[in-house]
Amino acid sequence: MTSPLPLDGVRVADFTWVGAGPFLTKPLADHGADVIKIESRRRMDPIRSMAPFRDGRPGPNRSGYFANRNSSKRSICLDLKTPRGKQLALDLIARSDIVASNFTPGTMDRLGLGYQDVVAVRPDIIYLEMPMQGNVGPHRGFRGYGLTIAAAGGLLGLTGYPDRPPVGTGTNYPDHVPNPLHAAVAVLAALRRRRRTGRGQYIELAQLESTSNVIGPALLAAAVGLRIDRAANEDTAAAPHGVYPCAGEDRWCALAVSTDEHWQALINVLGKPEWAAQDAYATAGGRWTARRELDALVAAATATREADDLADALTAAGVPAAVVSNAAQVRADPQLNARDHWKTLDHPEMGPSVYDNIPYRLSATPGRLRGPAPLLGADTRDVCLDLLGLTPDQYEHLAAEGVVG
Repeated sequence: MTSPLPLDGVRVADFTWVGAGPFLTKPLADHGADVIKIESRRRMDPIRSMAPFRDGRPGPNRSGYFANRNSSKRSICLDLKTPRGKQLALDLIARSDIVASNFTPGTMDRLGLGYQDVVAVRPDIIYLEMPMQGNVGPHRGFRGYGLTIAAAGGLLGLTGYPDRPPVGTGTNYPDHVPNPLHAAVAVLAALRRRRRTGRGQYIELAQLESTSNVIGPALLAAAVGLRIDRAANEDTAAAPHGVYPCAGEDRWCALAVSTDEHWQALINVLGKPEWAAQDAYATAGGRWTARRELDALVAAATATREADDLADALTAAGVPAAVVSNAAQVRADPQLNARDHWKTLDHPEMGPSVYDNIPYRLSATPGRLRGPAPLLGADTRDVCLDLLGLTPDQYEHLAAEGVVG
């Protein structure tokens, strides 16, 4: 028998788009909430038009990026700039527990869907907004995405080598980790309070403030007049610590030596007993002082080793190490496959498609991927008729006018 889902009975009117917002509402949907994603044919979620596309063919229902962020949801299309479209959105909100958006400040108010408009139809609503830099302050109107939020929040300034330009994290990290994580905690806390008191509330999550949490140690250093610059893969105390070349093209192994035991094990695995005779390397402090020299020695020793064999030998000896994997290698990773991390869902247009499984497993009420990402507007008719009470004739009339679709 299928276990009950912890958020059964919760409904979310989801106005979010791109990264941080949809990645917030996805786990809610995967754990039982009825997440209804509101878009329009004229202004759909931009990541529907972002690669990678199934079979290399673009289309609003063929983006792997969109699919991965929107499992278990429903999709409706409303023209919110029409009076009837706005009213249908308010009717949906009146039947919802949570409203979520990540637009620029003022957007929902201009649509007639701001917090004060919404509490008039659902007084106990939990209303989340995720403005880039907050609703007040000199930069309140700034627009941005994960890249610009990471730049403004100091994350890009700390990534890369000290003598080279910032390189970033290779993905829009704020969209995938701090912002949706903090938003989820806030929403669940508000749900718990409403269950106890019957009262909803407004939640403002400034994505800049969420992102700045990632660089906490650097901020603390700055507060006392210190400066932390880009340090590539270095650690502030451990050495050797970094990514080292292995045999073959673009093959690397990451390792971290933080104790004397790690150091001795590394010497044994690499077959370099002469390093143990160097007094300069005998302590953690000495190794850190000589870290540049050690990096060159370790890199020369690892360059002829197979990355997988080296990582296995190091971890078996107690040294923290891992192969630097690309996406295809992660997909084939035996550990992830042994844990059933990958799920194949049958998408109506893309066919069988691979999704990440839920990364946290609740023993009593585990979530599950209840369905693939929805086609654009796939559920508009069902929501309008079954939930909002339109008759088929009313729906067809609104569809002909372009209000729904």
